[in-house]
Amino acid sequence: MRLLVLGGTHHVGRAAVEAALARGDEVTTLTRGKSGPPAGGVEARYADRRDPGALEAALGDDTWDAVLDTWSQEPAVVRAGARLLADRVGHYGYVSSRSVYAWPLVPGADESAAVVDGDPDSEDAGDYAAAKRGAELALLDSFGDRVLLARAGLVIGPYEQVGRLPWWLERIARGGEVVAPGPPDRPLQYVDGRDLAAWMLDCARSATGGVFDAVSLPGHTTTEALLRACVAATGADASLVWVPPEALADEGVTGWVDLPIWVPPTGDLAGLHESDTRAAYEAGLRCRPVEETVADTWAWLQAEGQPTSAFPERQPGGLDAATEQRILARARG
Repeated sequence: MRLLVLGGTHHVGRAAVEAALARGDEVTTLTRGKSGPPAGGVEARYADRRDPGALEAALGDDTWDAVLDTWSQEPAVVRAGARLLADRVGHYGYVSSRSVYAWPLVPGADESAAVVDGDPDSEDAGDYAAAKRGAELALLDSFGDRVLLARAGLVIGPYEQVGRLPWWLERIARGGEVVAPGPPDRPLQYVDGRDLAAWMLDCARSATGGVFDAVSLPGHTTTEALLRACVAATGADASLVWVPPEALADEGVTGWVDLPIWVPPTGDLAGLHESDTRAAYEAGLRCRPVEETVADTWAWLQAEGQPTSAFPERQPGGLDAATEQRILARARG
């Protein structure tokens, strides 16, 4: 397969490049060249997608079997690229987000849930949900049923820029007592970026289009399994101190940002880990065990370090030391 990856140096884009090369595909990447070169073995092209002339010149008149795109900013940029490629590409895979659904996410909802408004011509990137939805509309307009809209949930694994799983790994690696948000058996949904990329490449080969919530089945893992995998991967002398969600709420801890990945089992955030993802699984999505994702993420962090995020506003804050010690003291009675 001749594959064009718009991006290719971070997370899902990087994973897609590596997976495609391993399969023997011919890979072209298009980046700004500001995050270092993509993997060896690709044809690297450079342009700022916000510059229509530069984009057109970089793409030339070549054709590809498929495109994979992770863009999450101005929808108008996606529209411009889609119009250039519509007659030269057979399949377009877009990493969208479950953020396009109207808030709050309803537990048990699937792809039929209501979505936010989006404008495919918008040049505003300030509203992440609206930007992703606008990009979806732009691609549907140019590619119709040839586009795969992979509405990813929580994406973790090696090459993660946001830093949610790295926060837990680095905190647990420091050892000592660690606030563990209860209940321990709280189900979690996520997708390893490598599994998402591999599935999207499979969909490109089979010409599978449509809208899919691309995240693990509910209960693929639990908070306890994730955190114990972090302890095992780091080899740290860390002790997990389980704190009920009510006690965390009393300290102003809501989850997701201050305790990355985890959300309380009730309230507006609950639906983040309770999506009906049967459609993606019926279309072939498979998620590896949490222990593998965690161990590989720790190995990557040790080898390369956490990259500088292009989207610092999305990075988790994590518990500060004073708040953590206050919660631990309360947990001890």
